[in-house]
Amino acid sequence: MNSREQDDQRKGALKQQLVNTLDYEQLMNCMRCGFCQPACPTFHQTGLEAASPRGRIALMKAVADGLMEPDEAFKQQMDLCLGCRACEPVCPSDVKYGQLLEQTKDALFEHAEPAGAIPLRGLHKFAKPIFKRHRRLRLMSTILQAYQRSGLQRLANKGKLLRWLPAHMQTMERIMPHADSRGVVKRVGGHRFEAKGERIGTVGLFRGCIMDVLFTETNVNTVRLLTESGYDVVIPEEQSCCGALFSHSGDRDTAREFAKQNVKVFGDAKVDYIASNAGGCGAMLVEYDHLLADEAEWVGPAREFAVQVKDISELLLRSQRWNQLPEAAAQSKTAAQPETTRDDTVTVTYQDSCHLRNVMRAGEGPRQLLRLIPDTNFVELEGGEVCCGSAGIYNLVQPQMANDIVDSRMEAVRDTKASIILTSNPGCLLQMKVGVEREKANDRIQVMHVVDYFAEKILK
Repeated sequence: MNSREQDDQRKGALKQQLVNTLDYEQLMNCMRCGFCQPACPTFHQTGLEAASPRGRIALMKAVADGLMEPDEAFKQQMDLCLGCRACEPVCPSDVKYGQLLEQTKDALFEHAEPAGAIPLRGLHKFAKPIFKRHRRLRLMSTILQAYQRSGLQRLANKGKLLRWLPAHMQTMERIMPHADSRGVVKRVGGHRFEAKGERIGTVGLFRGCIMDVLFTETNVNTVRLLTESGYDVVIPEEQSCCGALFSHSGDRDTAREFAKQNVKVFGDAKVDYIASNAGGCGAMLVEYDHLLADEAEWVGPAREFAVQVKDISELLLRSQRWNQLPEAAAQSKTAAQPETTRDDTVTVTYQDSCHLRNVMRAGEGPRQLLRLIPDTNFVELEGGEVCCGSAGIYNLVQPQMANDIVDSRMEAVRDTKASIILTSNPGCLLQMKVGVEREKANDRIQVMHVVDYFAEKILK
């Protein structure tokens, strides 16, 4: 069989899988009304119909109906999608666009062209055992930690030894947080912690993977905030990656394997809630019931698991500790203009985590808490619900679109005159740091996770 025949065979198999796996009912639910277009970052940047959710659904349906081939142009439009799912809350037909996109990505991953399949599959094969066992990830992080703390990073940047990297990779290297190979368990000294004051319930902390080696302090502060708010906290040791990075790139089998491990581990822990402090992870966790819907023995446990998953802001708002903050402080936390603030008040703004807002539907929680924090002037970011351009590894594989999007977000940040940008997801935090770097505003704008800001202001 020659290469052309092999290519035709591959495309035929891809087309057949798309026909078999795409949820045709969801494709038909789309009324082509266009309500999704104003919410879509890629449509906003390009103005192209094909770069909108409505356009991508039309492409999927055309393939399913046999009207077009799933060619390179089809793949490019699917890859260009951020997967932010801002289209879902505004859709009057409640089209499950995220599910359609992942079904498509699954087929594209399965039948990738040989030239692209080898590195992608090789990367997944290398990453899977590392992300499956957290101690392996911590071991890998020691390499980054040594590079950052030994002086090599400073030497590499000073001597311009990294100039061979693409510009966006150089920027990412500069803004990367310091790795911590210890992780939250070693930092806090155990796996179980008792509530302080009146007990509300038991929370299992989902510590994440990248979250626990690059944002260890945020996990530590999460434990502190939860115990101070009245929760017993358990950190199950054998939990794995949530699976989002694999699922969003089409490797749903690996995502399912991780999901089963997490469902079992947290089920054995007998917790009341599962706390997430990363919007991307939380969105994956709350959809485990969908991910495992075809496996009868896992459907029930996955559904129970998904119901238990809560963003940390939701859990904190249930505590009397937060409701007892001074009423005067709560009343002063409005979207007042910066010039009306006192000298000791810091002006902050908030960039939404797309998945926290659009999938977990918990975007108001951080805002409610920010309005309760003393000495904080919270100013809404215009278009704060629009994706920042991070989207997992999107800013690495689609750097031009990601940069265009974050540049537009920084224009809105300038209007707030905020000195701190807050967000609820590690990817968003890094992307906004990229925006600050591109704006050359490191001397006047700080980017923080909301958990770290809460801890700094509330936990003395």
